[in-house]
Parts: sequence; structure tokens; C-alpha cells
Amino acid sequence: MKLPAEGQFKAAAHHERVTSKVGLALAITFTTCFATGLLSHLIQHPPAWFSWPSRPVGFYRVTQGLHVISGVASIPLLLAKLWSVYPKLFGRPLVRSLPHALERLSILVLSGAAFFELSTGLLNVAQNYPWGFYFPQVHYAVAWLAIGSILVHVAVKLPVIRRALSRASVEESPAEGLSRRGFLVTTGLATGVAVVATAGVTVPFLRGVSALSWKTGNGTQRLPVNRTAAAAGVTWSPAWRLSVVTARGTTKFSLDELRALPQTAAELPIACVEGWSQSATWRGISLPTLLKAVGEAPGTAVRVSSSERAGLYGASVLPGEHTADELTLLALELNGEVLAFDHGFPCRIIAPNRPGVLQTKWVTELEAL
Repeated sequence: MKLPAEGQFKAAAHHERVTSKVGLALAITFTTCFATGLLSHLIQHPPAWFSWPSRPVGFYRVTQGLHVISGVASIPLLLAKLWSVYPKLFGRPLVRSLPHALERLSILVLSGAAFFELSTGLLNVAQNYPWGFYFPQVHYAVAWLAIGSILVHVAVKLPVIRRALSRASVEESPAEGLSRRGFLVTTGLATGVAVVATAGVTVPFLRGVSALSWKTGNGTQRLPVNRTAAAAGVTWSPAWRLSVVTARGTTKFSLDELRALPQTAAELPIACVEGWSQSATWRGISLPTLLKAVGEAPGTAVRVSSSERAGLYGASVLPGEHTADELTLLALELNGEVLAFDHGFPCRIIAPNRPGVLQTKWVTELEAL
């Protein structure tokens, strides 16, 4: 069986102008996804030079929502881009020059890395992990591979991109299937539908039309739960005490003693790395108040430890920017009710502008660093 030649593919969707326009849109969505994902990684694993503010309170909610939305938008764009260029697989000779070889290699790496990032990202959104590796580290590493291959690919194809995007529109010759404009409009509509169908996870006014939005407004105390107390293996006893450790010693608080301290209420969102976010009313002791009660200055970094011992996020560090903020709470109540066990009873951290995985539940110890 003889393979077709590249020139035999006559559909308008394979025109370089279509390829360049779809590629430009994909570059924008994928770069946005990369940049916001890199920011989330830095917040969760901050190097010494990195600092993340506590205000505005919902900024992480926006950046992580944008991360997932731009990733979803990249899926139909990537499929359209691959459909547009697949006839080049039949081009001969296979390698014509060094730039051509680099182009083919960059496409191979880019396609593999992009498919990996988008497919594993979707499975992470669904909290389905059918693999044996630690998702955040591998997802982060492959993201650099993907963005690097994009830069190489754009550099090699820049003359073609400039030619395709700068020339005036010409009348289309008869072609098979959709016209160039029809293919672009269809791709745009598919991307728009994908975005609208999922964006409700982080954009409240779209929740009524986002058919595929997940974990919004449902759950115990009108707030979704990613990890239940049973899944975390957490139990509670009336003998529970919160330990606050400073250079002066350790102070222990019973639940009644915590409730007797001055309380602060705040409307704060909880935003998870899976992309969903939800605002709620929290009430508890502000970290500055608690630190002053034990003789420690607000603005001191604090290590937060949970009674969840086996999880990856059984401990977190609250930087000074957050322990100095009156809206950073050791929460005892959620939406006007005593904190449910699945939401971290007897107390949990809720801090402005922080990822949900760092809003430690079932807190047992606070240690000033």
C-alpha cells in the first residue's frame, strides 16, 4: 500500500494560515497555563527568594482558576493544530536540513509533552491518579519540557508564521471540507464551549451554565471536601489540646479556651489546585491575636501541624505575611456552624490568598519559627 504524499491533502484546514492562527491561540493558552502553574508551584514550594502576599484575598483563586481554564482551552486547540499539520508526516524526504530536523524533533517533544500535561491535568482535576509517580513533581518537570519545545518550535517556524499571518486575505481556492474560516470558527466555538462548560468551578456567575463544573456549592456546610476525616485516618478525643510552641515555651489550649479568645469572622475563598474555588464565612481566632496571647510577635513564620500523619500535606508553613494578617484565622466555625469534622474540626487554618492544600485541617500544633 502506497502512502499518500503531502501534496495530496487539499483540505483548507491544512493551510499554513490556519495552522499559524490556531498555533498562535494555542501558544497563548498554553503559556498562560504554564505561567500560572509555575506560580502555584512556587507558592507551594517557595524558594528563599520567593514571597507571596496575603492580599488581595482571592488572587490565588483567580490564578489557579485561570490555570485550569487555559488548560481546558488548550485541548481543542491542540487537536485542531495537530489536525492542521498532520499531512506533513507524509512529507519526503523525512529530514531536509538541520532546521527541518530541529522542527520535527520539537514537534515530537511538544506533542508528547503537551498531551501528557493536558491529560494528567484533567485526571488531577478529577482526582484520579492511575499512575505510580508523584503528580506535582512530574507535571512540573514536563511543563518545562513542553514550554522549551514550544520556544524551539516557534523559533524554527517564525518565518512561516510571519508570512502566514502578515499577508492580506486572498480568495480561497476550492478545497475539500470546511473553508479556512469555517475551520477556525469551528475550532473557536469548540474552545469556547469547553471553557464555558468548565469555568463555573471558579467563576460564580457561570455556575448555572457550566454543565461540567465540579465541586461548587455542594458538600458538608455548603463547601466541597477533597479529603474526608475518614480518608485521612483522623480521630478526635475530648482530651485534645492545641499546642502553641514559641521560644518561651509551649502553651496548650483546650477547645473551650480557644472559643473564649476574641473571635474574628471573615468571608474568604478556599481555592484548590484542581481549579475549583468557593467562598465561605469563617470564624475563629486571628493568627495575630493568638500569637500575641502567647507572647509572640505577629509576622513570625509558623509551622502548622495536623493530626493527619500519613498525608503529604499534614504540615504547612505560614509565612510572616500571613501570620501578620488579621484575616488569617485558626477557624472554629464555617458558615455559622461549628466546623464539621471533614472540614477540620476542632480547628483548621484558613488564610487569604493561599492554595487549599496549604489550609491545614485538624490542627494540633503551631510552632513559631
